[in-house]
Amino acid sequence: MVSLCVMIKQLFENLLIVINGSDASIHAVQYAIIMAKQYRCNLKAVYVVDIATIRQLTLQKIFVHDESKEYESSLEPDGIRYLRYVEELGKAKGVTIQTELRKGAVWAEVITAANEMKANVILLGGSENNDPFQKEIISSSYGEIILHANCSVLLVREKLIEQLYKIS
Repeated sequence: MVSLCVMIKQLFENLLIVINGSDASIHAVQYAIIMAKQYRCNLKAVYVVDIATIRQLTLQKIFVHDESKEYESSLEPDGIRYLRYVEELGKAKGVTIQTELRKGAVWAEVITAANEMKANVILLGGSENNDPFQKEIISSSYGEIILHANCSVLLVREKLIEQLYKIS
């Protein structure tokens, strides 16, 4: 008979963490690191440069073409910086986190990355952002991820995650 611990480990073998630069997404990373230490999970963090939304804003004449290109090119270094920070958080706790920067529609790229890594769980940071525009984009993307994911999706809202991460 397979032990309960082995069965639980199989549920969390491959975790994909969605990074968007928010504190909530960093909390999801901290949560995943704790899980990885407990269950020896494989972790991958993905940051998506949301060119789909940028294109939509350009088509709606909210951005002119030059502005959209400039905005897109500014997001890429941000994504790289966040992914490096995620790697550092993992290293500080002895956990390796594979990282990837992608471009496209957030939800589609997250689903593709999850399928490619055969993720058992996608971790999303629970948003506490009060910016209505950001909230709309995040909730739309998260909704699509939940609808189209081929694995479980976990919305991380653990209030004490920073403290738990520090003592883990």
